[in-house]
Amino acid sequence: MSRSLKKGPYIDENLLKKIMKQKANRSNDLIKTWSRDSQVAPEFVGHKIGIHNGRKFVEILVSENMVGHRLGEFSPTRTFRSHGKVTKKVLEAT
Repeated sequence: MSRSLKKGPYIDENLLKKIMKQKANRSNDLIKTWSRDSQVAPEFVGHKIGIHNGRKFVEILVSENMVGHRLGEFSPTRTFRSHGKVTKKVLEAT
């Protein structure tokens, strides 16, 4: 279910403060965050954000195309390895 339009987008206050502080200092350091549910605001464009995926921080550079999406969309939490392999035994049986 989407968020109510009258409430506006959810952006973590601490993350927004860190972004604004970086803009004032004109630095481009990595900002680490656990707030995967925050939406990307236009102020985030051009900043490097490390998004935690449960194991490590995935570093992304925010572009204009990401505005309006959630941060968690850019940091996958599951690793796809492969579907079942076909073995010799299965091939010999057929």
